[in-house]
Amino acid sequence: MPGEYVPQQYLPILIFAVIAAVFGLGQLLIGSLLRPRHAYRDKLLPYESGVQPFSDARIPFPMRYYVIAMLFVIFDIEAVFLYPWAVVFHSIGLYALVEMVLFIAILLVGYVYAWNKGALEWE
Repeated sequence: MPGEYVPQQYLPILIFAVIAAVFGLGQLLIGSLLRPRHAYRDKLLPYESGVQPFSDARIPFPMRYYVIAMLFVIFDIEAVFLYPWAVVFHSIGLYALVEMVLFIAILLVGYVYAWNKGALEWE
């Protein structure tokens, strides 16, 4: 029909979006109605862990901390690629073995480079 511009295929998506919005807003409304309203002294502290802050939280961290953290994340994520390869190793053959040896060689070059640059030294 010329006056009908909404395709019928999008109707379930629209219904799902409306239900999700109503559910989300409903949860926020219920939470705001049921939560405790009184604030006590410990709740108003900057840290609720029970440990009193002994200095400013905005102290500068050494750059080495961030470098080591980045190297850990990079090598950790790269190591995750070994698991799917190991699962299907028998079915993918020699080509995959060569690819994985190259992959590990690249990781090893990066590790040696970081070690030579002193990025793994904590002091």
